[in-house]
Amino acid sequence: MCRVADPGFDGFKLSVLEQLAGISMKKRQGTSVHSKTINTPRNPFIPCIRSHLQAMSSARSHSSVRWSDLTHPVVAGLISVIVNYGGTFILVFQAARIAGLSPELTASWVWSISIGVGVTGIILSWMSREPIITAWSTPAAAFLVTALATTPYAEAVGAYLISAAAFVVLGLSGWFERVIRLIPPGVAAGLLAGILLQFGIKAFGGMNIDPLLAGVLIVAYVVFKRFSARYAVVGILVLGLAFLLVQDRVDLSGLQLQLATPVFTMPAFSLNALLSVALPLFLITLTGQYMPGMLVLRNDGFKTSANPIVTVTGLGSLLMAPFGSHAFNIAAITAAIATGREAHEDPSKRWIAGIAAGVCYVLVGVFGVTLAAVFMALPATFITTLAGLALLGTIGGSLATALADARTREAALITFLAAAANINLLGIGGAFWGLVIGLLAHVALNGSLPQKASTPAMAPTPVNSGVS
Repeated sequence: MCRVADPGFDGFKLSVLEQLAGISMKKRQGTSVHSKTINTPRNPFIPCIRSHLQAMSSARSHSSVRWSDLTHPVVAGLISVIVNYGGTFILVFQAARIAGLSPELTASWVWSISIGVGVTGIILSWMSREPIITAWSTPAAAFLVTALATTPYAEAVGAYLISAAAFVVLGLSGWFERVIRLIPPGVAAGLLAGILLQFGIKAFGGMNIDPLLAGVLIVAYVVFKRFSARYAVVGILVLGLAFLLVQDRVDLSGLQLQLATPVFTMPAFSLNALLSVALPLFLITLTGQYMPGMLVLRNDGFKTSANPIVTVTGLGSLLMAPFGSHAFNIAAITAAIATGREAHEDPSKRWIAGIAAGVCYVLVGVFGVTLAAVFMALPATFITTLAGLALLGTIGGSLATALADARTREAALITFLAAAANINLLGIGGAFWGLVIGLLAHVALNGSLPQKASTPAMAPTPVNSGVS
């Protein structure tokens, strides 16, 4: 029986199969390859090929994009970029300062990680037609703030290469995808809700720091939701930026756009860097980014295999490591902004958010530190409130999914609370420990993990109805 293929990843393979089938018939019959030859029943591959081609044509027709489809996913992609640079990118500058890097090497780091994230996100989103948002490894950047204090920079670059090569091998092996499939949906949803809970809390916690700005955004969000729910996130972004400009809280007078110049660093390899940088970098990125990032996609109904994502981002990290990039991967928190209904009502249109985010990352990378500094100049309250409000729908939908099945409700609730507690043991972040505790609770309460996992498909399925 023929499996329906994805027009992105499988299109090239189908084209080759069609050509091979035609060539085979030509050799047997001594005739040129025409449609009549292709349809002859003597070739057993033709029915399958035809069903593949029909599915591809139908998928392209179904996911055709109109101008009216662009606004929401483009804004969602932009918000994910703003939150990434405004929220955690300061860690990269802190690590560069600890390592004693020159302004040129720091700019090269920004260039390499931004370009790498942008290009891989565009490639993956285009090929899969799903919102694959990539990002740099935030927990790894936090780790490097201390690790680079005692590790020569050239050896750190060598460690980046080793870690990236390990991710390529992991992606090609298919092992990570098999593990992801075993995670029960309730546990996955509870984990995601627990990870995102802090962002929802911070959206309202901003009232303690900047009550006027946070209050304007929250009230505007509720009003937009009441009268035009589709434009709620777009509205608070535009209104918030306008509010900051009117208050003269964003100073762009000293901004000078300068093209970034990549600087190549010859990597050095040592056992010390392997054990103290490469190994922790690999484990932190795997547990803190790839695991929750894939669960974000799964929670919103997207079933893309983890294998090409891990492989492509690993290859990108491998290529960009000599220019300073420490690691990039599938995003987790910022990805949730682009995978839910706020990005688009139709799941098949949300891949545009991945393209939009990728383009923004590339633009930032081209101009290096200068454009990244603009996002970092935005008030912290604006970033946290914007992110929290944009994630409210995902948090609500995750909780609804986690608690929907009475049989797994308690395990999902334990997962949610453990992830929200943000346990940090042995240098590994809360997402990993929340998942471990949740899986143990699921096994203890239900006897075992699901024996049969859902088969990944490249076409997005409808999102959870509980997402607002």
